[in-house]
Amino acid sequence: MTQEVTNFARFYALFNKLPYSMNREDLKKEIVLQYTWNRTDSLKEMTAAEYNACCDGLEKLTGQRDRQKKKRSECLKLMQKLGIDTTDWARINSFCENPRIAGKPFARITVEELDELATKLRTIQRKGGLRQKKEEIKKTAAVACIYIDPNAPKC
Repeated sequence: MTQEVTNFARFYALFNKLPYSMNREDLKKEIVLQYTWNRTDSLKEMTAAEYNACCDGLEKLTGQRDRQKKKRSECLKLMQKLGIDTTDWARINSFCENPRIAGKPFARITVEELDELATKLRTIQRKGGLRQKKEEIKKTAAVACIYIDPNAPKC
């Protein structure tokens, strides 16, 4: 059987947020056994579906999913106040991909980065909002000629 999951960062990020109640290694084995139906206690032997189900369960257990939803909603509301069309994901992603904002698409922003983004958005709002790019005004030269009639009556 080939290893389906090679990056366990999601699991360990959630696992480290669990409260200590027993030996960490034993707790990890118990969690893996639960989600593989006692087939294995090794993360490396989990299928992708089992791994995703396990991580989804840990997200619910640690409250990460609710917190992420709340932070995403908060950032979207702040963007809306700044005049960004939040019904258009392309515009949201374009805004967030700016290196001065987040440097990545909105969906890829972590909970911690959402906190930073909310702070940046509040700062932008406090300083007067987003500045619109000034359209270059083309200055065209115009010549006006005024003809003076020498025979006109003088005032």
